[in-house]
Amino acid sequence: MPLTPQRGWDKNLTSLRIRAYVDRVNRFHRWYCRSDAWKKRLDYELLPWALKDVDLGQEVLEVGPGPGLTTDSLRLRFSGLTSIEIDRRLAESLGRRMRGTNVAVLNGDATSMPFQRGVFSGAVSFTMLHHVPSAALQDRLIREVCRVLKPGGVFVGTDSVWSRTFQLMHLFDTMVVVDPLTFSARLEGAGFTDIKIRSVERAFCFRARKN
Repeated sequence: MPLTPQRGWDKNLTSLRIRAYVDRVNRFHRWYCRSDAWKKRLDYELLPWALKDVDLGQEVLEVGPGPGLTTDSLRLRFSGLTSIEIDRRLAESLGRRMRGTNVAVLNGDATSMPFQRGVFSGAVSFTMLHHVPSAALQDRLIREVCRVLKPGGVFVGTDSVWSRTFQLMHLFDTMVVVDPLTFSARLEGAGFTDIKIRSVERAFCFRARKN
């Protein structure tokens, strides 16, 4: 079963930090993240690449599902999936769509998650870290993921590397590109070990285990 937030958390409470950047996603980007082309890339390239030969257990946290194309695929792999999404409209839409399934969808800030320490067996994040508006907040998010994982829990994901096309897609949008060459040290600093990063032309994938 998907997990629920610890007692005392108001799911409707949205911080000023969230309001400052949650709407900074341009129209093209919103369209593309719902498109068949992106779904095919997720299902046939990114998810199999990142999840190959990795055991995430059965209580998995998804960070930043957006409109939920990743959620559609991930929920078939695990007994319980909890998805935390910062955009209220996307979270509400996905929550309605996932009602009655094995997925719990929460509107919340992944840099300050409403979960107790050590409750998830695994965590995933697919092509969303570059939407977090600073390296400091990205690091805070990574530390939060580590906090809510059980000892030995695995964090896997993907993100894009810089290109002119990628830059054009993010005009008037938040884009803080993660450098795969330095990401291993950042994961280690957050409390992860057994870190593996693989890069290709347009993207990189990572996996790391909670120390």
